Amino acid sequence: MARPEKSAVIAELEAAFKASNAVLLTEYRGLSVEQLKTLRRSLAGTAKYSVAKNTLARIAAKNAGVEGLDENLTGPTALVFVEGEAVDAAKALRDFAKENDKLVVKGGTMDGAILTAEDVKKLAELESRDVLLAKAAGAIKASIAKAAYLFNAPALKAVRTIDALREKQEKAA
Repeated sequence: MARPEKSAVIAELEAAFKASNAVLLTEYRGLSVEQLKTLRRSLAGTAKYSVAKNTLARIAAKNAGVEGLDENLTGPTALVFVEGEAVDAAKALRDFAKENDKLVVKGGTMDGAILTAEDVKKLAELESRDVLLAKAAGAIKASIAKAAYLFNAPALKAVRTIDALREKQEKAA
């Protein structure tokens, strides 16, 4: 590859590193072109699957301020630049790897933290962001309803006591 072409690839990868919420690394050795197309389609809208030379990826990561990927950038490595939710991309990789055992997740990085292959598996097991937000909102709503009931209970007790006294007086009169 000529020097200007390498510079262009590095600039493109650097921009992808900077624009991504997370970067996951996979080994694609043994996968056919058709299988890679299927994988790219499953990641569409969530992430971009790119095959690049390890040396160029190392340089681009360093330029983008991403550290810790060097040990995983060996052998045939593809980068998954996550633009959407990292959980969705990890689930897509997990599901594809179930059907195609030649895809190996090596690790990655998210929010400045280095992810191991096991971390990516755990990430794939999480529920989606929308589900987690809905559960949190439900828990908050339940807490607020409980607090409202507790604050309202003394007033209700007072009203019931007054009603009972009034009924007692009416019966006595």
